[in-house]
Order: sequence, then C-alpha cells, then structure tokens
Amino acid sequence: MRKLTRRSVLRGSAAVAAGTFACPYIANAQAKTASVWWQQGFVAEEDASLRATVAAYEKASGNKIDLSIIPFGPLMQKEVAALTSGDVPDVQEHDAGSQNLVPQNAWDDKLLDLTDIVEPMKSQLHPTAYLASQYYNSVAKKRSFYLAPFKINAAPVHVWGSLVEKAGYKLSDAPKTWDAFFDFFKPMQKKLRESIRGIYAMGLQPTTVGPNDGNVLMYHFMMANGGYGFITPDGKAHLDDPQIKEAVIKALTYITTAFKDGYVPPGALSWADADDNNAFHAKQMIMDLDGTISTEVAMIHDKDQYDDAVTMGLPLDNAGKQMPEQILCEGAWIPKGAKNVAVAKEFLKFLIQPQAMNDYLKNGLGRWLPTIPSIIKTEPFWLDPKDPHVKAYTEEGLVNPTLPPYAVFNPGIGVANAQQIWGVAHADIIQHGMTPKESAENALKKIAAILEKYPIAQT
Repeated sequence: MRKLTRRSVLRGSAAVAAGTFACPYIANAQAKTASVWWQQGFVAEEDASLRATVAAYEKASGNKIDLSIIPFGPLMQKEVAALTSGDVPDVQEHDAGSQNLVPQNAWDDKLLDLTDIVEPMKSQLHPTAYLASQYYNSVAKKRSFYLAPFKINAAPVHVWGSLVEKAGYKLSDAPKTWDAFFDFFKPMQKKLRESIRGIYAMGLQPTTVGPNDGNVLMYHFMMANGGYGFITPDGKAHLDDPQIKEAVIKALTYITTAFKDGYVPPGALSWADADDNNAFHAKQMIMDLDGTISTEVAMIHDKDQYDDAVTMGLPLDNAGKQMPEQILCEGAWIPKGAKNVAVAKEFLKFLIQPQAMNDYLKNGLGRWLPTIPSIIKTEPFWLDPKDPHVKAYTEEGLVNPTLPPYAVFNPGIGVANAQQIWGVAHADIIQHGMTPKESAENALKKIAAILEKYPIAQT
C-alpha cells in the first residue's frame, strides 16, 4: 500500500457540500477583515469544510476572513514565532494548541481573555471542554478562558478485523482489562508471521519525536495503572505519591517490554504522529492506540479497507474500573496584538454555535467530535450504527467519562511534553539499559524541576 502522508491525503478533489447554518446574531455594520491561521486537515474534506464554514460566516456577517491553511509542523513554527515577536494574526488555531501553545502563552499573558465567548455557552458545552478552555495567567494570577473550544479528540483503539480472524481469534473474546487486552494480540503475531512477513502485534509509540502520540500513550497507560492524580485541577503535582510512582513504573515497564520483546515495530522509537497511521495502513501491525479516527477516515474512499478496520473505545483499567478518556479539547484563540479583535471574536462566536460546529466537523468526516453534547442527539451522523467508526469514537469522547489533558491544569506539563521526557524515559530503558524504576525516578525529577517554574498561586 502506498505510504500515507499528510501531503498525499490532501491531493485531489475534495468537494464537500456545506450544510445549512443556523447563524448566530452578527452585529457588524461595516465589513472588515480578520486574518486567520489554521492547521491543514489530515484529509481534504476537513479543509473543504473549513472553507465552507468561513464562506457561511462571511455571507452572514459581511466581513471577510483572510484564511491561511498551513501544514502541522510549519504552522507550529510560524505561530511560535508570531507569539514571540508580537507580529500576530487575529486568530490562531492548531491541533496541538491546548497542549503546546495555549497553556504557556496564557501563563505569559500573551492571549486575549475569551470569557465573553465561552461563558455564555457554559450550559451547552461538555463539562470537560468547558474546563479545558481555562488556563492560568501568571500576571493576573487567576484562571480564565483563552480557548474557544469547538472540537474534541479522543484516542480509540484501531484494529484490523481481518488480521485477528486470520490469526484464528475473535475480537469479541478480547479481555476487558488494560494489560490483558493488549496481551491478547501478542500471540497473533507469531501465527500471522507464518504467512505475513514483518507484521507486529501492536503500534505502541515509545518515541522521542512526537509531538503528541507518545505522551498520549504514556498518560493512558499511567491511568490504566491507577495514576489518575498525576496533576490535579488545582495545578499541583503529586509526583511523590507512591501510587503515582508505581503507575509510572508499570506504564514504562509494559511499553518498553512490549518493544524489547519484538511486539512493536522497531521504527516506533522515532515515529512522528502520522507514522503509526502509515504503519497501520500498510498492515505492519494488528492494532494501534491513536488519537482521532484519522486512521479510518484516510481510508474512507476505499470501502474494503474502511470496513475491515475496527474502532474500539478504551478497555477497563487494570483494576477493572472504567477509565476516563483524557480528551484533547482544541479550538482557536486570539493573541494579544491582534488588529481586528471585533471580527475575530465574531468569527469564533459563530463557529462555536451548535449548527456551525456540527456542519464543520461532520463535513470533515467526523475526525473531530463537537464540544456540545446535544449535537449528537439531534444529528444522526454521530451515532449512526452504519458507520461504527464514528459511533464508537463519539461514544468514547462524548458519552463515556472524560478528563482534560494535564497541561490545562499546569502549563509546565506542556513544556515537559514538548521536551519528550516520557520518550526519553522509554529510550533510557530500551537503548541504555536503565531499569523502569530508575527511568521513572529520572523522568519525574525532570518534570518536578520544570513544574517549579510554574507555581499556581491562585485557582
């Protein structure tokens, strides 16, 4: 199968019919222009849907949006440079915003307070999305709203159903608890290698490259081992808690042992976020844990492949309890120094209304979930049993229990994630012979040093 890249999936025609928008009240009396930087979608339909959303706003308001759609990596560099220099657009958006950009820049008082946009939506927003829109400002010494939330990313399990059957197993027989669930796929590898060369059981990501997948994987394995209180909503770290330390050790042990025992592709040590998708599409592995259903929607025009893949919610934790999904709540923000704040705010207010949000995300093939739960009750697309990928994903992110990423509670975790401390911890075990306990202590010490720079004085 041809290797999938962000560039390749964006080629070709991708006409998407825009839905009918129920427009919020637009107060502008005079047409103005706002500059907007947006991340390029993983599939072409996402960009087409964004353009339709922008066109609908322009028609309703009489204003103009100067839209720049930029690939993931270059956009991150561009946005960091803009926030550093102060030469900024009116609106910024990035799929790693809530992890890598908003926490630090809210802390540094470089973002505009969006309380007037988010607070009126409180009764409609998912509680986790509402919480995940608030960040600590070290200048104001309080939390406030710096993200206009309009999409949620959960991390489902992706499985090749045909490979499970070919190995002589039934997915319905998979154990319900975390480690046992992942162990279920290990013996399939030996069986499948009788006829398929170079296939692996699972696509774990002990990577030092990132930026997101390795961190997401680690936090899920920590929670599966009881490490829920790593960082609490007051921004305080609990790194010395014996239960947290044990969860970190167990998580590092499972991931690195699976790699060293040969159940994970060797290249996973240097995977970027799209690389596990590529390996899955090439059927290099049987299953993967990865954020969004980008894995599946990239195959939507290949019905056989699309139908062969299975999307599953999270197993129970190792104690047999339902795990909350640590969702990534993303959106857009307005940097201080924006030249047309009025239009920027109007555009974001438009985008987080239920109909506009639903049409934007649905026409983007449902790779992201809406932040307003009532949408899935009125829009059949989200829970349609004819598309089990979207249905399973929707249930995981909007029906089951959730919690925000730790960077929402303390921006120091965003810095730790960017430094790939967990990836280095994996490499210390795999490549340098460190024990999981030694590696855990080393990683926690590094994180503690970072968090010392981010004291939360008031909650």
